[in-house]
Amino acid sequence: MPNTAKLNQKIAESGLKKNYIADQLGISRYAFYMKLNGESDFTTTEVRSLCNVLGIKKLSEKEAIFFAD
Repeated sequence: MPNTAKLNQKIAESGLKKNYIADQLGISRYAFYMKLNGESDFTTTEVRSLCNVLGIKKLSEKEAIFFAD
């Protein structure tokens, strides 16, 4: 389960709209919000795409966001 607080912070820092990010992931806005709220899990493909869109390159940052306890 992702650390939604860190992920939302990273999205805010990027300046990108959540609708745009959802489009880049190839999912609906509703599905993206469910994933952001921890109600659904991101697939590995979505995590990879999300990291590309948000410019998350460091493995430690990826782990802190997407592999939180």
